[in-house]
Amino acid sequence: MNKKEFLTSSGLQVQTLEIWLEQRWLIPQKTSAGIQFSDIDVARARLIQELKNDLGANDEGIDVILHLMDQLHGMRRALKQLRKDLQER
Repeated sequence: MNKKEFLTSSGLQVQTLEIWLEQRWLIPQKTSAGIQFSDIDVARARLIQELKNDLGANDEGIDVILHLMDQLHGMRRALKQLRKDLQER
């Protein structure tokens, strides 16, 4: 989805999106047509909003939370690949 569609889906304001892109909390794909957002980006934006608004997390806390979540998802992908490799033996 393009930037306008993403803003509609996520409920973010343009200024907020620009800040989050600078902070690399959201990393959309870059294509020849411009940046493209996915449903995962929308879910991540909603998570960030919940962390800020509902749980009161500050920017530093969100940095840590997102970093840990990214590590966890990376570990899950690695474990899934390891299981697949072991099953193929």
